[in-house]
Amino acid sequence: MNKKTWVLIGILGGLFLVVGAFSAGAIVGNLLIPQPDLGWLDTTTNPQPSTSIEDSTTEYTLEELFYPFWETWDIVHDQYIDQPVDDQELMRGAITGMLDSLGDEHTAYMNPDQFTQANIPMDGEYEGIGAWVDTSTEYLTIISPMPGSPAEEVGLQPGDEVIMIDGEDMTGIDGSIVIRKVLGPAGSTVVLTIRREGETTPFDVTIVRAKITIPSVESEMLDNDIGYVAIMTFAAETQQELRENLEDILAQEPVGLIIDLRNNGGGYLQTAVEVGSEFIPEGIILYEDYGSDEELIEYRASKDGIATEIPLVLLVNEGSASASEIVAGAIQDHERGPLVGATTFGKGSVQNWVALDNDQGAVRITIARWLTPAKRQIHQVGLEPEYEVEYTEEDFLADLDPQLDKAVEVLLDLVQE
Repeated sequence: MNKKTWVLIGILGGLFLVVGAFSAGAIVGNLLIPQPDLGWLDTTTNPQPSTSIEDSTTEYTLEELFYPFWETWDIVHDQYIDQPVDDQELMRGAITGMLDSLGDEHTAYMNPDQFTQANIPMDGEYEGIGAWVDTSTEYLTIISPMPGSPAEEVGLQPGDEVIMIDGEDMTGIDGSIVIRKVLGPAGSTVVLTIRREGETTPFDVTIVRAKITIPSVESEMLDNDIGYVAIMTFAAETQQELRENLEDILAQEPVGLIIDLRNNGGGYLQTAVEVGSEFIPEGIILYEDYGSDEELIEYRASKDGIATEIPLVLLVNEGSASASEIVAGAIQDHERGPLVGATTFGKGSVQNWVALDNDQGAVRITIARWLTPAKRQIHQVGLEPEYEVEYTEEDFLADLDPQLDKAVEVLLDLVQE
């Protein structure tokens, strides 16, 4: 039996708070990996191979290496106070611990429920509050609210931590369980207790859940003949929607374009390359670095973009991540246009998602990092905009957008040069 493997770039653990949860990432392809023979792990037959494994100091056979594991397994079954123990949970805990020991925040195990949620398609209608979140942190953390969502309407911000739900403490609760507590039928209410940096005490927000339609691209003409295009996610249909929106905007003969990537948590890698190709005439969009002595893998512009010459400004913020950063980094390195806003999220690693057999969930393994065309490493660093502009809670409440205002100012200056 073969395994289906998804190679992803994204905010692993960043999930839609909708009916299911989907990690914000960039799917680059499907690989088929042969199923290894794990029969030697069967505790009833226990056929141990003689294969040896060598680390930096010692050479072991697999039997010797795993002896402490099976010894501990037996001790738990013989001596633990609450019997019978759940063998399946023990197995999943062992996988979790193994991957955690690698010390990589994006390499982890997903149980079947988490894996199912993570593979909900990026388009369609869902019921929830409408936000991308990070489940890898101590508390469920908001990466960014979806535009027009209940989460945005109540003012949730990137970095907000959900420490209580309907008065129930979420300390130590698994992220997948926290998500299920936030999800619910449209029209129902959930109270989130939020801990926010800069606030002295946590506070409650009451959110009415809604049916969420995940947007992809929207556009309009602004004053001064400026075209505005907002890209909310990098889904399979985004490039087509973007092309249609660009054709409509360009037909109105704008003096320049503002491309808004704020709060865009990511999407498909191929879509990121296609979107970047609409604005970059030729050359590298990104590199993938697999380490060791392997050569960098290049992703190049398709050379059929329709907005490769028009003056351009990009809006980014803390919620711009993964595929958004691929596009922003390419446009910045090719000097196609400046970035305006706040430093981006900083997600630049590549993961394989490998589904385990018999519906036992999946593992995600970091296999590479991606670099900008100038070979910049943005992982845990992000992209710094040429024009740093703060967007405060007071601005939001007053229906102001100083970042967009600055983008308009910068674009008009570019047009006049």
